[in-house]
Amino acid sequence: MAERAGERATTAGPGRVLVAVYGVFALAAGARAVVQLSTRFAEAPVAYLLSALAAAVYVVATVALARGGRRTALAAIGFELVGVLVVGTLSLLQPAAFPDETVWSAYGRGYLFVPLVLPVLGLLFLRRTARRPPG
Repeated sequence: MAERAGERATTAGPGRVLVAVYGVFALAAGARAVVQLSTRFAEAPVAYLLSALAAAVYVVATVALARGGRRTALAAIGFELVGVLVVGTLSLLQPAAFPDETVWSAYGRGYLFVPLVLPVLGLLFLRRTARRPPG
């Protein structure tokens, strides 16, 4: 059975690293959200629900990248970039609205800004591995 171009691109080199980083962030954001939602939901429900949303986006992006689902990966990573920019900006302009940090707060400062850089790298990867028409 022949592999599709997107699947081949994620089985070696930068594609494999990208899938691994997305997988780690899916686990980290998911675990953080589960703990926050189950133990401290009343303290900062918006922040904790945003962490759960980030985890879901990372899961979708990980699976889509690993399976070569370009459209799904593009949608998830595009959504992620918008989320990081919007939540990051709001968390700096309206800190009272975020009594506790989310994965995307302050553009991912708590995660060494990887949440800000990761979607840019993901979109660049998708662009680089896009099928080019012959000729």
